[in-house]
Amino acid sequence: MPTYEVLLFYKFVTLKDPQAVTFWQKELCVNLGLRGRILVAEEGINGTVEGATASIKKYIQQTKTYPPFADINFKKSPGTGTAFNKLSVRFRGEIVTLGLPKEERWDCAQFIGKFLTAEELHDWIHNQKKEFYILDLRNSYEHQAGYFVGSVLPNLSNFRDLPKILPSLEFLKDKTVVTVCTGGIRCEKATGLLMKYGFRDVWQLQDGIVTYMEKYPNEDFVGKLYVFDNRYLLGFNTEDNKHQIVGRCLFTGKPCENYVNFIDPLTGERRHGIVSQEAIDQGLVILD
Repeated sequence: MPTYEVLLFYKFVTLKDPQAVTFWQKELCVNLGLRGRILVAEEGINGTVEGATASIKKYIQQTKTYPPFADINFKKSPGTGTAFNKLSVRFRGEIVTLGLPKEERWDCAQFIGKFLTAEELHDWIHNQKKEFYILDLRNSYEHQAGYFVGSVLPNLSNFRDLPKILPSLEFLKDKTVVTVCTGGIRCEKATGLLMKYGFRDVWQLQDGIVTYMEKYPNEDFVGKLYVFDNRYLLGFNTEDNKHQIVGRCLFTGKPCENYVNFIDPLTGERRHGIVSQEAIDQGLVILD
């Protein structure tokens, strides 16, 4: 039986012919039997794909032959072979959407905050006495399952809502801020926005929360990490008694790490969140 791997990657780099890159990436993925999502824009590439381990290795090798992508850091995690239902490779206006008018955008490859490695953030948390704040720029439903202890968790329904909620983060303008997100792309783009908004000391966790969790499992980041594929949640060494379940069923309030799409019985709205099997069995929620 083949083993599978999931790749998480991105690169902010100006592409001269992004549509040609889109076509090449789609053809490459089809030939290697990969499934997942890749977005290509003038500002770079952003993707998550799954495939057999041998195919993933070939994909990395061939993608790195293209000079603008030669130094991409591909983050691997165990796959199931069912993480994605299909392949989608598309050309878009942005590889991570803030939705600002084009005249208000900036070069994301140049105007960014300072990088902080997982090892450096670990040292800041445990050994340094400086004042700093971890700003988690993932969506609110992602925070439900896991987060850095003591981090600032803005109420974001979508990353493109960040410009609207900046006034609520005014208290951090003169502080040292370390932005975090799943794999690094959202917090990298956000650092430019924060700097444009007047934040004075802006950092970003290099390669995202997934890299920190892999190096320091069940330490500082509690719970599991939400990922945008059929696995939903990713954890490391979760059999360790240090692992904490921080998620709570939205209907019973009991500890839970089960994400589902459902229809809210009170509002009729489609939602996504943590729901226990008990709540489903009791008919407290309708699965979508």
